[in-house]
Amino acid sequence: MKDALIQTCGDKLLGIHEAYGETTLEVRPEDLVAIARQLRDGELLKFEFLSDRTGIDCGAGQFEVVYHLLSMAHQKRVRLKVRLSSARELPSVVPVWPAANWHEREAFDMLGILFSGHPDLKRILTPDGFSGHPLQKEYPLRGEN
Repeated sequence: MKDALIQTCGDKLLGIHEAYGETTLEVRPEDLVAIARQLRDGELLKFEFLSDRTGIDCGAGQFEVVYHLLSMAHQKRVRLKVRLSSARELPSVVPVWPAANWHEREAFDMLGILFSGHPDLKRILTPDGFSGHPLQKEYPLRGEN
């Protein structure tokens, strides 16, 4: 599988790592949608199922967004990782995997990550009028008094 990933996406990959039988691909934010399409449409890959998306506040304005993908045709999994700096904006992958709709809204609500081109980017877990993003490291641990 690693050879097929390098063959299909090699020129756009920042890194490819294998650990514990799992493969992680690191990509630039601007290459995310192109890589996503290659992972979904590549005959040797067929990662047509987005099973999860997670976001991580690494501190100092750094964020990581990680997509977990499954190829049902090949029974393989891959992790797609994108690192963000102070510009917390990624292109939306909803056109590639429609299931990303809810995942991206959650990342926006909880972490404040923006997804350009998202069809309906608004809060999904916190109430209307909520201020802040609860999973950011600088979010206060206690409510207002």
